[in-house]
Amino acid sequence: MTPSAQPQGAPLQIAITTGEPAGVGPELTAQALAAAAAHWPDAQFTVLGDAALIAERAQAVGVDWAALTGARAGGRIRMQHVPLDAPSQAGRLDAANGRYVLTLLDHAIDGALAHTFDAIVTAPLQKSTINDAGVPFTGHTEYLAERTHTPRVVMMLAGTGQRPLRVALATTHLPLKDVSAALTIDGLVETLRIIDHDLRHHFGIPAPRVLVTGLNPHAGENGYLGHEEIDVIAPALKRANEAGIDARGPYPADTLFQPRYLKDADCVLAMFHDQGLPVLKYATFGEGINVTLGLPIIRTSVDHGTALDLAGTGRADAGSLIAAIDTAVSMARHRRAA
Repeated sequence: MTPSAQPQGAPLQIAITTGEPAGVGPELTAQALAAAAAHWPDAQFTVLGDAALIAERAQAVGVDWAALTGARAGGRIRMQHVPLDAPSQAGRLDAANGRYVLTLLDHAIDGALAHTFDAIVTAPLQKSTINDAGVPFTGHTEYLAERTHTPRVVMMLAGTGQRPLRVALATTHLPLKDVSAALTIDGLVETLRIIDHDLRHHFGIPAPRVLVTGLNPHAGENGYLGHEEIDVIAPALKRANEAGIDARGPYPADTLFQPRYLKDADCVLAMFHDQGLPVLKYATFGEGINVTLGLPIIRTSVDHGTALDLAGTGRADAGSLIAAIDTAVSMARHRRAA
């Protein structure tokens, strides 16, 4: 991973993309920075989005955006104006703004690759709107991998504060029928290598321990309920262990997520999206975050969607975005100190 090019004493530069303009991203960005920017005295923030839209949504939820970004605020929060392609109304999707959302993301990625930004934090986007705009799009994670030419990335969701549960995924946005074929020994070994590396270098964990689920009920029941554990997962764990990675399993997913098993674990690797994430989100929703591991840049995000029904109402909770910013700042600190 390429270290930060910023001088040691310079403020960390954090970019925030405001995501789907009809969703809660613009207002949550304003709320999160108004509530918590002082928590990160070593960071400066660049907000990417339509300036008038952000100001309008901030006002709707009681945030004085002009004061927050003005000269008297010390210049710690800056607005990088990217104009909407069409007017946006809270709660109403418009495919005309699908490419606008990707433009925000592209500016953030380009800035991070150029070392202008130490990390990027992404507010939620609406996949359907981007696809309706004529752009094939699976998700943030896959797009980041493509734009940074990264052959393999790992999606990890994590609780923060008093609930530091971390769950990484061996596969991401795949139909369930395709998961088994997507699991390979080489792929799992590389996934475990990425998890081990990033937990060491970005989270400051000197000797990460990763618990790995099986794919099938009861982890295959010695082959009676499936052979993926025997043919793929166990050999991958053996190779990872030989490479110095502390990865253990495969464990039955229905019993692994208990405090007595998790208390000494730094991460759980689940085989597919809905195997691990329902547990994580039940335990940490509102405080959880999404981190993309394996990238040459640092990227964190919220653990929720665009919440169109809450957009513009002031009822959406900025807790997850605050946690995502906090983690991005922490990861950037670890990278700079490396």
